[in-house]
Amino acid sequence: MSNTISKTANDESIQALLTAAVEYAQSQGADACEVAASNDKGFSVTARLGEVETLEQHNQRSMGVTVYHGHAKGSATTNIVSLDAINRAIDSALEIARFTTEDKCAGLADEQCMAYGYPQLDLEHPWPIDTDTALEKAILCEQAARDDQRIVNSEGASVSSITTEMCYANSHGFVGEYRGTRHSISCSVIAGDENGMQRDYWYTLDRNANHLEEVESVGSRARERAVRRLSSRGLKTCSVPILFEPMLARTLIGHLFSAISGGALYREASFLLDSLGKKILPEWLTIKEDPHLPGALGSVPFDNEGVRTQARNIVENGVLQGYLLSSYSACKLGMQTTGNAGGVHNIRMTHSDKSQRDLLQEMGTGLLVTELIGHGVNTVTGDYSRGAAGFWVENGELQYPVQEITIAGNLAEMFQKISAVGNDTDTRGNVQCGSILVENMTIAGNS
Repeated sequence: MSNTISKTANDESIQALLTAAVEYAQSQGADACEVAASNDKGFSVTARLGEVETLEQHNQRSMGVTVYHGHAKGSATTNIVSLDAINRAIDSALEIARFTTEDKCAGLADEQCMAYGYPQLDLEHPWPIDTDTALEKAILCEQAARDDQRIVNSEGASVSSITTEMCYANSHGFVGEYRGTRHSISCSVIAGDENGMQRDYWYTLDRNANHLEEVESVGSRARERAVRRLSSRGLKTCSVPILFEPMLARTLIGHLFSAISGGALYREASFLLDSLGKKILPEWLTIKEDPHLPGALGSVPFDNEGVRTQARNIVENGVLQGYLLSSYSACKLGMQTTGNAGGVHNIRMTHSDKSQRDLLQEMGTGLLVTELIGHGVNTVTGDYSRGAAGFWVENGELQYPVQEITIAGNLAEMFQKISAVGNDTDTRGNVQCGSILVENMTIAGNS
């Protein structure tokens, strides 16, 4: 099998369209130009209380053009996929560029960084399912979720299937295109007892529908998670270890990425300024970006600027090895783009061989966090304060559910105090990690 992406007639047509648009921009006086097109096609259905609630067909197209007069930039968008529409957008972008102040860092990524000969990553796996069958699956999922008298209401179960086509071209002569699928099943229900109501959910997500959890399993997990939160209590203010379950643990890593992103760094709006080559995590912890994993949710052959993506250790043995840079932020910092225009791609991290239950035993007394509320994170200072819910733990065992508390700390200290990462890796996303145990944080409770 070839390691480069093969072209179909459709590839040729969209690539030819974007190439013609770049040529038109140059003929109208643009010194440089880039054009990006995307098309999301598919459907989503939702069933609630055994009936159809929504049925949506998706066919969302968009195109964006950016032109440069020297270092003056103009951009415009259109949702009409035709050469005439793109050319009109280019005319608008050229007009904008004439009145834009020059920025020495505005421009295309360097030509030598382009992803010529980009790899085939096995991202497209169509799901041969019609909307009637999808609706049946949604109904079965919700039925499984409501199979308990303590489930008093439902927010519904959904089944969706989306195919995304991405194409990018620029005046370096680079043209690239890839397609990928995302299929999902989700369910959210509300449990109730004499002490009130609690909501929770579950979902499964993959590029290949054969890898999705069974619909009954998704519904059962949603039900179990909602029911176990009934009769939640408050807590007294204290300082204890905190265990973040995998769905929430990835948000901690997301805050790290926000702090080492080029935009935050060149604006000097990060608590991790000048941290390159410094220890920011425990020495046993390595975080790797691997954009070319076949079939993975975060895989891409090139970034939003056509720059080649490649595997690297962002953090190695606790030491920060590199930032997350686009060509613009790299220029601002006097560095080289890292192929992260648009974000990170397939993040994995080293972990122990311990399960979540093992980590609870290791924690002894503390809090298992299963929900975070609000946005109390300051990337400039690293201050972290968020509403939370979860389970109080004593002697390594769950004691009772808790709610209406706030957990607080400072991210720089929290990262250093990560004592373990579990083997319960959540693969349903671009950032994959297991439960994360932080040695000590403050819980603000009701007294």
